Amino acid sequence: MSVTPEVNFSELSNRPVETVRKLQGSATRSLRVHRRGDDEDLVLTTASRAEQAAEVASTTTKLFLALMEHDAHTRTLVTDVVPRAFPWVRFLPKEGVRQFVVELVDTLEAAESVDNPAPVAHLVAAWRSTAEIYADPELLATLRRDGADFGAVGEPGDDAS
Repeated sequence: MSVTPEVNFSELSNRPVETVRKLQGSATRSLRVHRRGDDEDLVLTTASRAEQAAEVASTTTKLFLALMEHDAHTRTLVTDVVPRAFPWVRFLPKEGVRQFVVELVDTLEAAESVDNPAPVAHLVAAWRSTAEIYADPELLATLRRDGADFGAVGEPGDDAS
């Protein structure tokens, strides 16, 4: 696995030619650009590498979706092997694993149609959080206890709730 070279944002600003040379010499054809403070780092890559990565992801998604539509045996097989790709599903009840696979397939198809991987990442993170709850018997017991419902929870930063 290749390591992506890194530069500070100031290097990109102050020495753009050197930075581009570093990008071109990178095995990954990308650079991680560090930003100060709480700003998220950037990844600088060539347009052709970004297009290749998008095409690989699209092709893989389409192939996976076609396999899932092929027959019931394939769907069962995917449900059986999903713990290899997502080891944390072992903490989910069997029905939860099946539900995760169904939602994953649906979300992959929808995300592919709008060329946006964010919904897939969000879904996987949400199911992983669910698995973490099942993995902790004390937390699971606490959440299963009867208690008062305090109503809907607003979005973070939403002062209306």
